[in-house]
Amino acid sequence: MLPKKSVDFLEKLLLSSGPSGFEEETASVFASYLKNYADDVRKDVTGNTIAVLNPKSDFKVMMAGHYDEIGLQAVHISDEGLIYFRNVGGIDKLTIPGIEVDIITAKGKIRAVIGKKPIHLLEQKEKDVAVELKNMWMDIGAENKKEAEKIVSIGDPAAFRANFAKIGKNRIMSKGMDDKIGAFVVAETFRELVSAGSKIGIYCVGTVQEELGLRGATTSAFGIAPNVGFAVDVTFSTDTPDIEKKLIGDIRLGSGPVLSRNADTNSVLLRKIKQIASKKKIKFQEEAGFRASGGTDTSVIQLSRSGVATALVSIPNRYMHTPVEVCDLRDIEGAIKLLKETILSLKPGDTFIPGEGK
Repeated sequence: MLPKKSVDFLEKLLLSSGPSGFEEETASVFASYLKNYADDVRKDVTGNTIAVLNPKSDFKVMMAGHYDEIGLQAVHISDEGLIYFRNVGGIDKLTIPGIEVDIITAKGKIRAVIGKKPIHLLEQKEKDVAVELKNMWMDIGAENKKEAEKIVSIGDPAAFRANFAKIGKNRIMSKGMDDKIGAFVVAETFRELVSAGSKIGIYCVGTVQEELGLRGATTSAFGIAPNVGFAVDVTFSTDTPDIEKKLIGDIRLGSGPVLSRNADTNSVLLRKIKQIASKKKIKFQEEAGFRASGGTDTSVIQLSRSGVATALVSIPNRYMHTPVEVCDLRDIEGAIKLLKETILSLKPGDTFIPGEGK
């Protein structure tokens, strides 16, 4: 089981808010925790946080979990004091009406509710389709535009209101687990590697703007120039009704972290991970990946400079890109153990050229 200090960190991370491009609060939580263990913790101009162990080592392993989350952004304030918005990242518009959000302003967080025309006043053809985002607004209780403008500025981001909780015996729910849960896994793996006395260079990165195009992983990987790179993200749990396993695969909460086999994954590194899992009796699941071409932070780490041996470790996630996502603590703990043991097995001189590695 995770130690109490780690659980407290997980809760604090999930209660933070950091829509893509506005990750400062989450970055602060991430950096503050890792300063207890790292030789160095730094932030770059993009907003990534990078914790380093053994910075003088020539052999570098990068772990990345993106700590940005989907959200909203204010674009117009109406005469009635209502704030119209656009999406930041892939919003499921079916889940938006009536929820609470926090608008992140220069003066702090402002509570708001997402409003729309009442269902009673919709025409039948309108009831049969999802309401478009352009026909919703954020209501902060202002009585007119002048009042609202004293509180909220155009461009202010908004995040789903924090709602972390444990549910059942092993599961947690929260907004933004895509992918603050991945950031948690890489931070905890870093802590474990420090305790284990790892001698190679370890670079633990909380990346930004993944939801807007993998931006933070692109810049951080170029700067670090790792030999090996791991990304930790979420993947679709398919153990709920109406998800076609024949298209996505059979992935279940609580059955272990997920290894993907697609273009992002170095075949030699994947084989090593599986060998470690078998040796250490770590349960895992496998999938082909959502796309043959990949698409997580792994893909841009892999293509950095002259190429990096990469692998993706995923945490099964229910209700992805909604205000309430669900993950299982057993999968999270398994991912930490699998990453730790795999990285401890790496050494300078290891080759990851497909067809040549052992």
